[in-house]
Amino acid sequence: MTADPTTTSARKHFHHPYHPYDIQYEFMTALYECIEDGQVGIFESPTGTGKSLSLICGSLTWLRDHQRRTLENQVEVEAGDEPEWIVEHARRQKKQAVIEQKKEFETRLARIRAKELRQKQRYEHGDSKAKRIKIDQKLSTVDIDDEARYVLDQYESDDGHAQQKSTSRATGLEGVSTTSMELMQRLGLVAEPQPGQEDDLVLMDEIKIFYCSRTHSQLSQFADELRRVKISPELEIDSARDNSAQDWVVAEEIKHLPLGSRKNLCINSRVLKLGSTTAINERCLELQQPGTAQALKCSFLPNKENETLVNDFRDHTLATIRDIEDLGLLGKRLGICPYYASRSTIKPSEIVTLPYPLLLQKSAREALDITLKGHVIVIDEAHNLMDAISSIHSIIVSHAQLKRSRAQLGIYLQRFRNKLKGKNRVYVTQFVRLLDSLAGYLESKAANSKDKEAIVDAGDLMTGKGVDQINLYKLTRYLQESKLARKVEGYIVRVEEQEPQIEGEKRAATTPVLTHIQNFIQVLTNPAAEGRFFYSKSEDDVLCLKYLLLDPTFHFKEVVEEARAVVLAGGTMSPMDDYVRHLFAYVEPHRLKTLSCGHVIPNENLIAWPVTKGIDRMELDFTYEKRNSTAMIDVLGKSLNEMTKSIPDGVVVFFPSYAYLDQVIKRWQNPSVGGAKSIWSQLSEHKSVFQEFKEKAGVDDVLSEYSKAIDAGKGGLLLSVIGGKMSEGINFSDKLGRGVVVVGLPFPNMQSAEWKAKLEYAEKRAIRGGGSQGDGKFAAREFYENACMRAVNQSIGRAIRHQNDYACIMLLDRRYDTPRIKAKLPGWIKEGLREGAASKVFSDITDSLRAFFRAKSVF
Repeated sequence: MTADPTTTSARKHFHHPYHPYDIQYEFMTALYECIEDGQVGIFESPTGTGKSLSLICGSLTWLRDHQRRTLENQVEVEAGDEPEWIVEHARRQKKQAVIEQKKEFETRLARIRAKELRQKQRYEHGDSKAKRIKIDQKLSTVDIDDEARYVLDQYESDDGHAQQKSTSRATGLEGVSTTSMELMQRLGLVAEPQPGQEDDLVLMDEIKIFYCSRTHSQLSQFADELRRVKISPELEIDSARDNSAQDWVVAEEIKHLPLGSRKNLCINSRVLKLGSTTAINERCLELQQPGTAQALKCSFLPNKENETLVNDFRDHTLATIRDIEDLGLLGKRLGICPYYASRSTIKPSEIVTLPYPLLLQKSAREALDITLKGHVIVIDEAHNLMDAISSIHSIIVSHAQLKRSRAQLGIYLQRFRNKLKGKNRVYVTQFVRLLDSLAGYLESKAANSKDKEAIVDAGDLMTGKGVDQINLYKLTRYLQESKLARKVEGYIVRVEEQEPQIEGEKRAATTPVLTHIQNFIQVLTNPAAEGRFFYSKSEDDVLCLKYLLLDPTFHFKEVVEEARAVVLAGGTMSPMDDYVRHLFAYVEPHRLKTLSCGHVIPNENLIAWPVTKGIDRMELDFTYEKRNSTAMIDVLGKSLNEMTKSIPDGVVVFFPSYAYLDQVIKRWQNPSVGGAKSIWSQLSEHKSVFQEFKEKAGVDDVLSEYSKAIDAGKGGLLLSVIGGKMSEGINFSDKLGRGVVVVGLPFPNMQSAEWKAKLEYAEKRAIRGGGSQGDGKFAAREFYENACMRAVNQSIGRAIRHQNDYACIMLLDRRYDTPRIKAKLPGWIKEGLREGAASKVFSDITDSLRAFFRAKSVF
């Protein structure tokens, strides 16, 4: 008898390509149950434990089981009063019809796989039999008669309802002609509008897994892992009941679709050369407007001539597992826009991969025609999810951007003022006044205040002439529906391209700013409790206004409520309290499921020390008040020097900030500090020393030189920063990271305007939830400490990347030996944490390090 797949009484087969570790099986089982029960899961599995494969195998096994149960239910026939043989015959006919349909599709995909295998080399060089589309028109050839496309359409809507609530607007296809829209609906590129039948459309969508991560690089790595997995088919036949079962077996490959933005997938070289995401988006939509000359329209957009290519694109995409770059190459090869053509591939897909912004922004989901209702959401690298949601829905504008927007509007009005009628004239005037009010506030603040930053009341931004009479909701709707920003920016591009160009000088790409300003105006309508506005003035006198989202709950709540199940996964999700309190406070406790896995390494492969005293028994206290003392910096250098003598190969040290790292290095390089030789020289005797710089350029070079020094036998000491480029996404496995040292705790500056607002919000939220004043203070403290410890835990996770790896982790600060901080470390670190650090002298710790590595036959 087959065990119920929703129970763990029998060891379930998860189709893992290797023999899974116990913790991997535990992870996959918990994931399966989480999805089956429709829960919200928070899963932690240290990097190096095969988390990606566990996510793939656990979720896809559930998906195929669910598909199988669903299909079996579809072919069942009610017996009624009919004889059994008639019922059985009807059941077999229904089953055969389902299987034949699936076999036809799978056979077509198999033929494509075989063809691509034969033509792989030719395809890699871009040589395809598909018709190629050449575009040699230049945007600068616009005729004067084309100015009509920049004129605003008549706008008369002034009620509470959208004037043009159309399919094109709802899906982000503003400007697409009716003919093109009808074709795209027929091809499945956008949902065909069916009033009153929205639920039916959702039910028709095959249930799938949406896998989300931070970057396309991480998603490409996920695709590589996906290629390793062979999963059981969706429909399996009981051969004992069906003699012809062997003819009905459907071999199914995993159907995967990577989604990306226009910037990732655009194949129109004239548009892609604009560079910025905003510019590419705006130019793409501009070229689709009905008023755009035919010669200037994008030739890759689906139309009647290339209708079959959309289906070819869908089939080729699903035939093999591709990453986002493969999708772009496929679009080029077939001569069809992969950004729009990929929409037809969403419904038949089983797993869709996409970066954070495309999942977390409702407007992005609508633009791609993505519905989450009833589907499974898996968010990997979710340790920074709350920050990501906040960042996506926050916005900053500079005084220069406001002035440039005002100037662009001035140029536009100089040409088209007399053509503005009725409501267009009213709303454009309001927009100009609002821009002047925002710029005026910044100018007044800079002139009358010495503050470098401050919290701003939204009302203070609306004090310009006549601005208090503006209905922001109506103005925002007008800006969206009239496409004012796009028309103005399109006209500005035209004007600038017609200006004489100096020979040999490359024309700078125009950066759209009006659309950005429009987004800022929209957040002025957000509920006051959700976020705060800030003023800032940089060292070089750049004036800015910023909106910071403080409460990510609302923007993620829709995802949680629509999806069947939501899973947050990461290597360092500890401490997990914040997700429960600040992201899922509305979720019933029985719907929440948490899991923190151990590591795959044996206990003897990790040693972790909270180091409370330095080499001369001086207490290590890197609080903001004490860390700047020369005595503290000196003892840090001397202690680090002794530790590096006891740790072979590579050692990575994480400092709380770039500024502090620079300060420490300057002190260590002082020849009068450290005795006969500077501390820097003493460190350099044992290992080659390298430094991470704040600028992105040169990171790869530093890592390369660090690796070479280790391979050469000298060893390397890499001085990095928590939250910097080395603390995320870099694997310091084996010799690259035999030791990880963390200096201090990177607490944010709680005196900054932003952190004052965050802590105030956390406190008030706890009190609104029924807590006392003391509970509010505690909640704010927890939020503050958790933000710090998530960053520490992410840095610690750079070491130990596989089962046979080993390393030491040294936490330099007396606070690491306190119960509150220890409790916020990942479980696998706590298991290797040595007790009694406060009673140990520094030599005891270095002796333990030598013994640890001696046991590994290194010393």
